[in-house]
Formats: sequence, C-alpha cells, structure tokens
Amino acid sequence: MSPQPDIADGPVVGLVVGNPRAGSRTMSVAAEVARQIAGAVSGKLGPAVDVAVHGPAVLDPDAAHVRADLDAVQRVDILVVASPTYKATYTGLLKVFLDRYGPPALDGIVAVPVMVGGAPVHAMAPEVHLRPLLVELGAVVPTRGLFVVEDELGRLSAVVGDWLATAGGALRAAIRQKWENH
Repeated sequence: MSPQPDIADGPVVGLVVGNPRAGSRTMSVAAEVARQIAGAVSGKLGPAVDVAVHGPAVLDPDAAHVRADLDAVQRVDILVVASPTYKATYTGLLKVFLDRYGPPALDGIVAVPVMVGGAPVHAMAPEVHLRPLLVELGAVVPTRGLFVVEDELGRLSAVVGDWLATAGGALRAAIRQKWENH
C-alpha cells in the first residue's frame, strides 16, 4: 500500500511505458498525458519508467534497478500506463514488468490506461485489455482509457486535452476520495 500522501504537495503523477524501444513515441504520448493530468489536478510529475531500458533484466527477480522502478511506481497517486498496440493488445514487455507485482500492489493508485496504435480499429484495446490488468493489481481506473492513433501524434496536445476535458472530473474525484480514505 502507498504511503499516506501529503495533500499540500498535490498528487504525484507517474508513468510506465511498455514499448520495447526506449525513448519511443509511446513514451512521448505518456509524458504528455502525465503532464496534462498533473496540471489538471494541481499535481506534480513523478517517476517516468521506460521499461525498455531494463532489457532482459525485467525478467530477473534480483535486478535492483527493476525493483527500484517497481517501488517508485507504487509511491505515485496517479499512474499513466502506456503501451503501443501489438496484436490488438499491450506488449509482453509491459505484462512482464507488471507481473512482478502481485495483487493488490497498486492498491488505491488511480491508473490511466493509454495505448498508441496505427488504426482506430483497436481503439477499445485500453478498455478491453489494459484496464482489467490494472484493476487486478488493485488500481482504481475511473476514466475511459485513451487510445491515440499514430496520425494524431502531430496534434497530441489537443488530443490529450480533448480526452482530459471529459476525464478530468473523474480523475479529480478519484484523487479526492483516495486522500479522504487515508
């Protein structure tokens, strides 16, 4: 369970990206989502975990740097979890990283599933695949996930802003509830 948040500091927004390529477009999307969420909830940016930098160590239960990232993720209030769309779902790399947790490792963390894909045909992937994984780990997922089509990357700020115009109220309410319960 996360340590009690300091309400005066505002919520900490972190991110985890499961793209097999470090520094990917998926990381750029997740960073923009986290930035805009932090602004919307008067929060601050926290850890940004690019799982690709771990390489094969993500499979090593004794890898200290992987454990450090896993621990850092558990200390955020809001977690953006992002993946490119591979075979209509999230990547195996993201799954392996998240499999290092057991339920309820993300207990009470407000999570936002984000996926990037080549075509809108997979737009439900964040809801159908990523949301259940996050809920299984104990996260609260109060909004629809965000699916960004690659041809929207040139206007990413507006795409995220449009999504947040709908999702912002639910995110703020979930954070208020989290703090009231601690």
